[in-house]
Amino acid sequence: MPFSQHRRGHTFFMIIFFVCLGITTEVFFTAFMALFNNEPFCNKPLVSMTGHTYVWMALIYGLIPIFGLLFHHNVAHWKIWLRLPFYVVLLYFVEFTSGYLLRVLTGSCPWEYKDDWHIMGLIQLQFFPAWLFFTWMVERLYIFINNRVVQ
Repeated sequence: MPFSQHRRGHTFFMIIFFVCLGITTEVFFTAFMALFNNEPFCNKPLVSMTGHTYVWMALIYGLIPIFGLLFHHNVAHWKIWLRLPFYVVLLYFVEFTSGYLLRVLTGSCPWEYKDDWHIMGLIQLQFFPAWLFFTWMVERLYIFINNRVVQ
């Protein structure tokens, strides 16, 4: 059990680690996307490489080790070309659900997608390759931390 007294410290470490990783990755990704799309953020010069995220994302990225505990063991034997798209679909489900709940509860979703391929402005479909890479990185780190760093 992830929150048993024996595993509580391990689970807490994993949650904090993936919150930090997710937020940092998102800030870098949004900064590079702004540079790539030639769209400065908050009227800053493009060379400032200004990126952003939302405080709500800490709660969402904190779900990574929880979902890892629920799903990774069940899909670990799958080929990587099946696992990664499964993770992205799961990620899209979490992104859509959390965005929808935020829209209902607060009146807006912080990440309102308006361009290109999106579903209700809540998930951006053309980010699929980036999410594949992110889920591969997360899986590698999850396995490393779970097996080697924290016993």
